[in-house]
Amino acid sequence: QVELTESGGGSVQAGGSLRLSCKASGYSYCMAWFRESPGKEREGVATIDSDGRATYADSVKGRFTISRDNTKNTVFLQMNSLKPEDTALYYCVVGSAAGMAWEAPQAIDTWGQGTQVTVSS
Repeated sequence: QVELTESGGGSVQAGGSLRLSCKASGYSYCMAWFRESPGKEREGVATIDSDGRATYADSVKGRFTISRDNTKNTVFLQMNSLKPEDTALYYCVVGSAAGMAWEAPQAIDTWGQGTQVTVSS
């Protein structure tokens, strides 16, 4: 089973930026970020497949960019124009289909432990 190591979380003021990283111990076709905040259901944020095709939640389109380095089995999430409502525990996820973040959670293989992002107003 692939192991995931996340980094890059922290605290920032609204309007600021953070970059999350997640290194996987092996190859996965699809890599993604989810997030969970108190009182809300866990939700998909962005996915990227091995060909670089990306999908995003509407709430982050235009502000977040997902990318990956296939040579290092690493996925990144660049978060700009952060808002207080982006505050959450962000999880790195790998699986077999981009739909795992939206309509096919059964395609998820492994979850990371999470990294906290806090955005203050």
